[in-house]
This record gives sequence, C-alpha cells and structure tokens, in this order.
Amino acid sequence: MKDQAVDLVQLDEDVYKISWTEPTGTSVVVNVLPGKRRLHGTIFFPRWIQENGSLTVLFQNDHLDKMRRLRDQGPTYPIHVVPEFAQIRLFEHVGADDDAIIAVAPGALPAGFADRSN
Repeated sequence: MKDQAVDLVQLDEDVYKISWTEPTGTSVVVNVLPGKRRLHGTIFFPRWIQENGSLTVLFQNDHLDKMRRLRDQGPTYPIHVVPEFAQIRLFEHVGADDDAIIAVAPGALPAGFADRSN
C-alpha cells in the first residue's frame, strides 16, 4: 500500500509507534525499537479478512475501490486480533518519497528478497 497516512510518534529515546488504518478496514499498531532491532505489532483484522484474507494479498493501490467495497460489505465483527514480535533483520536508508520501495505485490518480490540481512 502506497500513500498510506500514518500516525508516527516517538514514545521515548529509541522507541517509536506507528499506527494506521487501511482501506480494507484493517488497523495496525507497530512499536519500533531500532537500537534493539525489535518490533511489536498488533493487527486488527475485520472478520471478512479473517474469512478470506487472500482477497487482500495484492498491490492494493491498484484495487482501492474493490478493497473499500469489500470493507463496507463486511462482516466487520468480531475483530480478529493478531499480536506479533519480530526482529529487524535489515536496515537500509532509501530516502523519502521513493515509489520504487513499494512497487509490487508481496508475491512479485524477487526470490530471496526477505532473506536479506545486515
């Protein structure tokens, strides 16, 4: 998803929180601890995504009207909550507003893309 509005705050030294709501109705909150290379995120999926999440595994910018239509059709409740921890495996400075960073759906990423680390 590109052009997604987020709320980004610094909670403490080297502790950040990013949150947003997607056109699908999914809400996400991620706590980022860069110095410890750690993330904790919680995803709040509407019921329709839990029932058929494959509908959202695509480059959503090309399908925003469809995502909003599916969101509005629901069902929304009960919300499916998924809390997760993750290790930050790769830091790259790519600059601001580089549309090449998110340019394809997850399935179109090159082989080995997720295996990179530093």
